[in-house]
Amino acid sequence: MKKLRWGILGTASIGKRSVIPGIQESTSNEVVAVASRSLNKASDFAKELGIPNAYGSYEELLADPEIDAVYIPLPNHLHKPWTIQAAQSGKHILCEKPIALDADEAKEMVAVCEKENVLLAEAYMYRHQPRYEEIKKRIKAGEIGAIRGIHGVFTFNNATDYENIRYTKEWGGGSIYDVGCYPISAARLLLDEEPTAVTTHAFFSPEHGGVDMMASGLMEFSNGVALTFDCSMWAAGRNELEILGSEGRIVLNNAFLGDQTYQIIKGDKIETIQQENKNPYALQADAFAESALEGKPLKFSYENLINGIKSVKAALDSAEKNERMILL
Repeated sequence: MKKLRWGILGTASIGKRSVIPGIQESTSNEVVAVASRSLNKASDFAKELGIPNAYGSYEELLADPEIDAVYIPLPNHLHKPWTIQAAQSGKHILCEKPIALDADEAKEMVAVCEKENVLLAEAYMYRHQPRYEEIKKRIKAGEIGAIRGIHGVFTFNNATDYENIRYTKEWGGGSIYDVGCYPISAARLLLDEEPTAVTTHAFFSPEHGGVDMMASGLMEFSNGVALTFDCSMWAAGRNELEILGSEGRIVLNNAFLGDQTYQIIKGDKIETIQQENKNPYALQADAFAESALEGKPLKFSYENLINGIKSVKAALDSAEKNERMILL
């Protein structure tokens, strides 16, 4: 069986902890190389994760003809230049979220990938969990009535790590880009539409490069439906989602990370659906490989990718400008 051969640009913790093990666990992929600015660092990383090749520069990895695709877990401001360079080297690209700093960057990235005939996908791994498709079917079937609203949260506390790259504003730091993007993407996924406006209030911390360390927002969709969300890098941890309908509600206590159960609640009746906890990073890799190796369309279109960062950027703009941002 032919497998998609991956190179990893950088030794970021998300790659080491989650994405690389997911690719290695998948059925249609293998990790064959990793690159770092330091060959020693790349070599140590490769040895620890069982990766056969290590490079002392990203350019060397991109020049390797034995690599089909690259995963980019670099800081947000580097997503665009390295995606473009990877595309021009003939590599397919899975890039960490958010795909870019704004929609214009994303459009440029897509244009280059289309020109070079390579694929580009954004690494929202949770969207590959089977439960989200199942929940969408249940909503469409009217199991909780008409959708009245969605509430999503993603928070954690990393505030003492003052050297963290998330605290560099110019690099695309802040909680909205880092974790607020998850409930925003989930609402778009579940409603199958794009928001029309967003209003966000945020706490910008002088101790952390002036980035938004906490944000709360209202994102407007059609028919009076809204997403209310909050996100933080300086609060107790949560990653939850509630879909409120006229006749019931669907609750995901671990919406983006962790156990893949969910509940349907109607009055006093609570139905708990226990899905198999398949590794979403492996599912993401196999879905990408299907497109790269077999020509299957990407699960999420380039239009979806561009609209996603447009929504996330508008949420940040609203907080910075203290005004409601119109999206359509």
